[in-house]
Amino acid sequence: MIINLPDKLYYSIGEVARAFDVNTSLIRYWEQEFPIIKPKKNKKGNRYFTPEDIKNLKIIYHLVKEKGYTLDGARIALTTNSKISETITIIDRLEFVKAELEKLKDSLSENP
Repeated sequence: MIINLPDKLYYSIGEVARAFDVNTSLIRYWEQEFPIIKPKKNKKGNRYFTPEDIKNLKIIYHLVKEKGYTLDGARIALTTNSKISETITIIDRLEFVKAELEKLKDSLSENP
């Protein structure tokens, strides 16, 4: 999954929800269910997610939405499998390469 977020120190919950194409309530729910997600909160209670939180959300999204894990299964996988973040990084790189190859293919088919 390719996440389009600008390089910033903190992201609002709305930005994160739009990037993952989910509701903000799901992000808040995952925050309660997974202790690795710890957004900063200001005095008003607004959540601000760090790039580390985004990386963890990407792992959770991959396990739950793409692989079909239950929340308990995803929690267990996070604690037992230390290579999940490496796997997600590799998948992201492969998706990027695929997108670049598709752009190249499209440009070649436009110019005979």
